[in-house]
Amino acid sequence: MPTLIETEYTGEIVWLGHVAQGESLRSVPRDSLTLGFDGVAREQHEGLTAPSCVRVRNLHPEGTKIANVRQLSILSQEELDVIAAEMEMETLDPSYLGATMVVRGIPDFTHIPPSSRLQGPDGCTLVADMENRPCIFPGREVEADSPGHGPKFKPAATGRRGITAWVQRPGALKRGDKIRLFVPDQRAWAP
Repeated sequence: MPTLIETEYTGEIVWLGHVAQGESLRSVPRDSLTLGFDGVAREQHEGLTAPSCVRVRNLHPEGTKIANVRQLSILSQEELDVIAAEMEMETLDPSYLGATMVVRGIPDFTHIPPSSRLQGPDGCTLVADMENRPCIFPGREVEADSPGHGPKFKPAATGRRGITAWVQRPGALKRGDKIRLFVPDQRAWAP
C-alpha cells in the first residue's frame, strides 16, 4: 500500500469559485464550498463519472463514460501572478479560468506529484490528478473583458495552469483555510 508523506508545505485558500452548469467557463466567487464524493453540488464538473474528452482520446473515444478526476480546478496565486505579468495585466481573475480554488504558499504548485493529497481543517481531502494544461477557453473569457490580452493566456499559462483534482473525503472548505500537502512516498519513474 502506498504511503503518503506530509510535507512542510501548507497552503492558504485565498479564493473559491463555483462554475454553474451551462455554457460558460467562468467561476462565480464563493466564501465557502461543500464538497461531496462527486465534487461541488450543481457545478459544471460535478459527478463521479464524466464523458471522456480530448485529453484522453488516445485511451477512449470522446464521450466514453469514465471516472471523473476533473471535479476541481486548483491554481496557485503565485503562478497566477506570473501569468498575469506575462500577459501584461495587473491581475488575472481566477474566474476566467473556471477555477474552483486558488491557494497561496505551495511552491511549484502545478507540478506537485500526481496522487498528492490536499487536506483541509475538517479532513476534507482532495487528490491531485495531474497538471491542468492550458487551453484556449480561458483566453476567450479574458479577451471578452480585456481585448488584446486573451491570446496571451495559453503561452503565459504553460506549466502554470494548476491541477485537476477529485474528492477523496467530503467536507467543507472556506477562504482563509489552511490546507496541508501530502505527497506519495515513491521515487520518480526511471525506465
